[in-house]
Amino acid sequence: MPVNVFLQDNLSALTAAKAPVIPWLASQNIVPETLAGRLIRNPMGFLDYQTEQGVRLHGAIPPSVAYRDWTPADDGRLAAGGTIIIGSGLGYGVNHILAKTPDTHKVLVVEPRADLLLACLGQTDYRPFLAAGKLEFLPPDKKVFEERLRPMDVCFIFGKIHLRSDLPSSQFGPEYARWTAHARGRLENISVELSTLRQKQDVMVGNELKNYHRAMSEGSLLGLRGMGQGMAAVILGAGPSLARFAPELAKRRGRALYATALQTLPALEGTGLRPDICMAIDFRPEMRVCIDNLRDKSFAADIPLIYSTKMDPEVVAMYPGPTLPMWSVGGLATYVMADQEMILDAGGNVGVSLFRFLYACGVSSILLAGQDFSWTGDCSHAPGHHSAAQKHQGTSRHDVTTTNAHGQTIHTTVAYMAAKRDLEQTLREGNIPVCNLYGGGLVIESAKNVTLDEAHRSGALSCAPGSLERFFAAFKRARSPRVRPVFAPRAAKWSSSLKNAGNHLEKLFKHPGKNTAEIRAMFQRLTVFFKQDPLYLPYLYNEIMDVSGLCHARTSYGMKDMVEFRHIRKRVLDKVREMDRCLSGPGEKRAA
Repeated sequence: MPVNVFLQDNLSALTAAKAPVIPWLASQNIVPETLAGRLIRNPMGFLDYQTEQGVRLHGAIPPSVAYRDWTPADDGRLAAGGTIIIGSGLGYGVNHILAKTPDTHKVLVVEPRADLLLACLGQTDYRPFLAAGKLEFLPPDKKVFEERLRPMDVCFIFGKIHLRSDLPSSQFGPEYARWTAHARGRLENISVELSTLRQKQDVMVGNELKNYHRAMSEGSLLGLRGMGQGMAAVILGAGPSLARFAPELAKRRGRALYATALQTLPALEGTGLRPDICMAIDFRPEMRVCIDNLRDKSFAADIPLIYSTKMDPEVVAMYPGPTLPMWSVGGLATYVMADQEMILDAGGNVGVSLFRFLYACGVSSILLAGQDFSWTGDCSHAPGHHSAAQKHQGTSRHDVTTTNAHGQTIHTTVAYMAAKRDLEQTLREGNIPVCNLYGGGLVIESAKNVTLDEAHRSGALSCAPGSLERFFAAFKRARSPRVRPVFAPRAAKWSSSLKNAGNHLEKLFKHPGKNTAEIRAMFQRLTVFFKQDPLYLPYLYNEIMDVSGLCHARTSYGMKDMVEFRHIRKRVLDKVREMDRCLSGPGEKRAA
């Protein structure tokens, strides 16, 4: 049975495209000729793949049955959507999706077994789909998978991402189920992240513009990079177990840097445990309740707050203690201050942000406490936290029932599990010891469960001599005004360019049916234009997505699309003028 009818052509196309699957295939040392004996015609007459142990890919399920439910419904989002396939099989499922979806529908295929991928590549000529950017084959590498998901934001926003697990392939090993679970988790998390961005990016970057002058006058985290060497750190969460651990830690504090979230301060007040620093990343004005809930504001007077520049400036102004700004990925500093600031990927959870900050500071170990991610009895948070009053009301569609490390039944939520996954992923990114004062909640992978005695014996609460003092001295230096970059105004240039683009589109839209290709090309050029200035890129996120939607999520055009573009153009110019106003003004400056 021939196995390489199209293999070399497909491999050449993948090599020319510098596809990451090629070096992975080379590392697997699979000789294509060895597959010849594994390709057979099964009793049903289908081309099949048989392992050395005699297991057939389609021995029990014919392709027509295995893939009959794979065709996504054309609900108006199909052209802008995508499909992720775990397991290539012999290409039956891949080919089914390619044939049943529009050219703009993206298809990513992850195949954990090199032999099956080579067999698949040998049966079908995928070069047209590869060249068009419709199809990609990915190695079983989580980093590569993540890199390829990120550019699919248009698919998430304007379309729908379908996850398909190749059932016949799954009998060949547990890696298919593991990859399906990983893909599903990442799709859920990214969907939440993009939904938040779509809804809140304007507010967050708008807050950055309002905080800009204050942030420049208050200092920079950059000088703290690497200044935590030799230091043990503790991250205090607000789970129910904090009520038990905080008084114990207050009595046996050791020598460590204690860090927590602004939301947790009211829960620590009265326990005898005062953290050294706190952090806040939430942009919502409702964060003021965290400060209002402090019974004695002087409790926080000596606790520095590291605040995301995306926070509501009125909430930052309420804080009774010293403040220091933190610039994060997705904001104004992402590209234009990359060499002037410590720019953190804050994630969507302040525990993740604290870990990444402390890791960037170079701490030697981290101990977690109060990180439960579940209900204890009818409580989800320690007393004092603003969510502590919410009682568990019984099962709902958001509830998940599972077991803890002791085998006991506990209740959690989809949101808590997503936050735990984010933390676990972040812990894996670091290469420092992480322990967890386990309080009976969800088990945190990559963190070793310990008791307080074990934490002391292991050194998780012991800093090297002088390391704490060195860090605090660096922190004091960091709170010095920095030179403020000033950016040249762009509004006049943008106004002229967008006026010309609009005039050209007005002419094309007089005959939209005849000019469909030119209209799409014009929207593509406008997408590139909106992205060309890294300073304006974060604030224009929604407008970039909207114009990308006009380009990729339309099969035909009408005057309503021209009207939509006029609205987009107005919003863009309003934002550019606002940025010109905010990023210039009196004060010590440096041209950028």
